[in-house]
Amino acid sequence: MFSPIRSRVRTAAFALSAVAALALGTTATTGAAASPAPAPAKQGPTSVAYVEVNNNSMLNVGKYALADGGGNVFDIAVIFAANINYDTGTKAAYLYFNENVRRVLDNAATEIRPLQQKGIKVVLSVLGNHQGAGFANFPTQQAASAFAGQLSDTVAEYGLDGIDFDDEYAEYGRNGTGQPNDSSFVHLVTALRANMPDKIISLYNIGPAASRLSYGGVDLSSKFDYAWNPYYGSWQVPRIALPKSDLSPAAVEIGRTSQSTAADLARRTVSEGYGVYLTYNLDGADRSADVSAFTRQLYGSDAIRTP
Repeated sequence: MFSPIRSRVRTAAFALSAVAALALGTTATTGAAASPAPAPAKQGPTSVAYVEVNNNSMLNVGKYALADGGGNVFDIAVIFAANINYDTGTKAAYLYFNENVRRVLDNAATEIRPLQQKGIKVVLSVLGNHQGAGFANFPTQQAASAFAGQLSDTVAEYGLDGIDFDDEYAEYGRNGTGQPNDSSFVHLVTALRANMPDKIISLYNIGPAASRLSYGGVDLSSKFDYAWNPYYGSWQVPRIALPKSDLSPAAVEIGRTSQSTAADLARRTVSEGYGVYLTYNLDGADRSADVSAFTRQLYGSDAIRTP
């Protein structure tokens, strides 16, 4: 048996910071990402690393390279996580950053740019926060579009490479909010894709939103760049009409999923022709043995860590 949902620490959902919505107007940390230096060529699936920024540094993602060729082990780093919160006064959802997410964003020059300069994309994950607001219960197209605007403004302001949707912990119905409806997520993602046509939009394939991908003749599948399995230590193909090259049926938690399981999932990723390999909870310890377990299968090389 494998553990359902995420075993990760959930302090992102209970942050103490009172920061609301967007803090527009910051200076040196904002703006477009610096042009990355060409990374050494790497053949094989795209590797993704979620980082719990309440506990760990985003810079850990850039410390791992392939012993053979020197390419980055990880191609996409995910900041985990901002939240979708609910204002009971205005009865509207808003984008919220706890103090640790805020620290990463406000210090983009030292927390984000070094990864991008290595050729690693940096994406912001957005997660429910026990307040009733979620991606699947916007009451109108206008409300969904307004939240999409907050997301795309954040990507532009901090020079990020995209947005990841994780529909957990919304607690739909709380604070008088509505239950999931069929149109909400379609309106949200459609508006977000229109706002940022060249950025990453990814789906952590869980929750009511993930099962509501079509409405009014619009199928969201083509609007996503990637979708991945949310159950660590397991194999599950996301039910979304994306090519295999954009799907990760494998999901591992670094340091908790056994090295043998990580290797088996990586071997299956390659043998069955899938193009993405998802990892979660990369921390500051030397995880080169855990990482090498899957890089040997994905890329034919051990991983080395630079402190």
